[in-house]
Amino acid sequence: MKKYFLSKIICLLLLVGVHFSCSSDLDFNQLNDLRLEPVYELNFSYFNVPATAFVASDGTNYQWAYDDEEFDVFRDKYINSYLQRADFYFEITNTIARAFSLNIVLLDANDNMLTTITMDVPAYSGTANTISQTEIFQNARLELLKSTRKMRFMVAMKPGPVLDENSPGNLILRSSATVYMEIQ
Repeated sequence: MKKYFLSKIICLLLLVGVHFSCSSDLDFNQLNDLRLEPVYELNFSYFNVPATAFVASDGTNYQWAYDDEEFDVFRDKYINSYLQRADFYFEITNTIARAFSLNIVLLDANDNMLTTITMDVPAYSGTANTISQTEIFQNARLELLKSTRKMRFMVAMKPGPVLDENSPGNLILRSSATVYMEIQ
């Protein structure tokens, strides 16, 4: 009998406690104030060109070379509408005994040039030779970037000693991007 009486008291206390517990109205309008600011980091281009790639089969040196890469990431409406800023980071290492100029040309869908990023790379002289550069795209420059559909990497060899099929060294490019979004 005592167990029955004790369980009734506990149930009564729980029932009374539930009625006096704290509660508040839920405000779903707070979702209208939600603001997400994700940041993404990604690698987007890399090449490793040996010195011998600048030597033709007849022994003459190519003075320049280029490669086009599709760059259609901004065709996505989601990315295009929420993108606030993009930082491109380029790092180029030269272990070839010649100086180079690297031009990264951003092209639109009709192959019209939108902007050019230029890097001068000194000749290798036995010590570390790494050049880095950061390009920031925001405001009007960001709109140019959003129109980009292709990137052209143009490498021009500057005057210096002649390269041959035994010339050592490489020209190495690493690039990445940090993308800042704002979703409201």
